[in-house]
Amino acid sequence: MLALAAGGLLSGCASQTAATELPPAPFVENREQPGEDYLIGPLDQLTVFVWRNPELGGKVQVRPDGRITTPLIQDMPAVGKTPAQLAADIKAALGTYIKDPLVSVIVENFSGTYSQQVRVVGATEKPASVPYRANMTLLDAMIAVGGLNEYAAGNRARLVRFDKATGKQKEYAIRIDRLLKRGDATANVRLEPGDVIIIPESVF
Repeated sequence: MLALAAGGLLSGCASQTAATELPPAPFVENREQPGEDYLIGPLDQLTVFVWRNPELGGKVQVRPDGRITTPLIQDMPAVGKTPAQLAADIKAALGTYIKDPLVSVIVENFSGTYSQQVRVVGATEKPASVPYRANMTLLDAMIAVGGLNEYAAGNRARLVRFDKATGKQKEYAIRIDRLLKRGDATANVRLEPGDVIIIPESVF
């Protein structure tokens, strides 16, 4: 009975551990897919173009409070909108002054919202928030932050991901040492916007 119970417990632990592993991702996708719509973030550099009225547009930077100011428009909320949504809001605001304005918004330099960044913290060469891009993998993020530092315990790293379906955070085990030092392709995993990668230091 004890043996059966122990076997069942080990089986349950094994299945629970397996559930915390992410499937491997290829280094290069056979077919690139578009990601989620880009949401404008604080400090993004934008170009606002108003057809036939160039003086009403121009280059603007999203302020830390998430707003922009253009000629005739004061403190327009920008953060969290797609460029198309912001263009529609500017068009509506300018409609008070000109008839049927045609507005385009182009993101020149981007950071995105925190929900569209991948944050890498802990024992890495340069902890950073990296703007997410479509089809991004763990390898891409580690290249962006310069890899692990000499004290890193890369195989004990964790990836924290917010599950929109449940409204809860989930943690996954990731093996960065195996990926970077051994070239183990099975340790490369796909990332999602908002992921947080936590890399602990070795315990001596």
